[in-house]
Amino acid sequence: MARKAQKLQQFVWEGTDSKGRRLKGDNEAPSAAYVKATLRRQGIKPTKVRKKAKPLFKLGRSVKAKDITFATRQLATMIGAGIPVAQSIDAIGRGHENPAMQELLTSIRQDVESGTSLSNALSRYPIHFDRLYTSLVAAGEQSGTLDILLEKVATYKEKMEAIKGKIKAALLYPGAVFTVAVIVVALLLIFVIPQFEQLFQNFGGDLPTLTRAVVDMSRWFQDWWWLFFAALIGFIVFMVFTYKRSEKLQFLTDRVLLKLPVLGSIFKKATIARYARTMSTMFGAGVPLVDALESVAWATGNRVYYNGIMQVRNEVSTGRSLEVSMAQTGLFPSMVLQMVATGEESGELELMLMKVAEFFEREVDDAVAALSSLIEPLMIVILGVIVGTMVVAMYLPIFKMAAVF
Repeated sequence: MARKAQKLQQFVWEGTDSKGRRLKGDNEAPSAAYVKATLRRQGIKPTKVRKKAKPLFKLGRSVKAKDITFATRQLATMIGAGIPVAQSIDAIGRGHENPAMQELLTSIRQDVESGTSLSNALSRYPIHFDRLYTSLVAAGEQSGTLDILLEKVATYKEKMEAIKGKIKAALLYPGAVFTVAVIVVALLLIFVIPQFEQLFQNFGGDLPTLTRAVVDMSRWFQDWWWLFFAALIGFIVFMVFTYKRSEKLQFLTDRVLLKLPVLGSIFKKATIARYARTMSTMFGAGVPLVDALESVAWATGNRVYYNGIMQVRNEVSTGRSLEVSMAQTGLFPSMVLQMVATGEESGELELMLMKVAEFFEREVDDAVAALSSLIEPLMIVILGVIVGTMVVAMYLPIFKMAAVF
């Protein structure tokens, strides 16, 4: 019986030949021991053999969520047609245009060919395949419905990416206007206001308070503009790195986001939609409710809801109903609680949760559309007030002189 092919890895080595000369190179082999044996057969005494380190940064395209979604749907179709898993992954990898995705699928295929289950092979790449994804794949492998579950995963990821896209669209315009406002104000302070300041010096007398404040700000900014931008960039970088490492900061930030006017409602509706769709998908796949809730908590993408859903998980594990446990958190509207209660009583929890998800996804669509129409004039007014204040400050001395003469 032929042995299964071992996964090949890249090794770098150093050694000496029979004349004592130092040599080094790299070999592709299944293990370090195999490399040492090969070198000895070649008359080389190995002194160091180790795996070749992967570069921290790779040039070229990275694996994106849409690549994973598209490959998942292809895999579901091919497995449903009776093609073996490893062969399906190989075909998808060879046909993909993204080199990074090809490399990822090749590694997964090699793991599957070596006898590893697909769910375990995917779990080795948590950046691309989260706990929810691997749990659903494992459920599909155990139940023999892998193609159906992969189809559900693909649909689920498409819906989640659609919600993320809407949230990004809601934040993009204000962010762009804020950036433009900062650049415009900086240009005015550095180049325009100094010209007026030279003119004011010839007038004599005291400048109006508003004008004096703007001129002083311009002088400071001309000397310390680099400090301002360095501090701004440093603050953003510090907050990003701290946010990733501090659960308290994550909770506080997510809590503030949920309470923002207009935007907070969109964030809350999007989070509930993710919760409902993820729960429906997991429950429909046959994953036990207590096990599903932990994956669902991570899928919400909000630390406040994560803590609340983990509280629900603890309550459900003691025998309480899902609806009562959700009500105790105070995070879910009464409509959601009623739908969940109806689903539990009728045995149609998956269907009720799916209806909740679809309802809140429509709500997010409508809210983002309303926000777009509201925020454009609001941002124009804010930008106009900032620039207008500076223009008025520059013309106040001129108006004052005109009143005197």
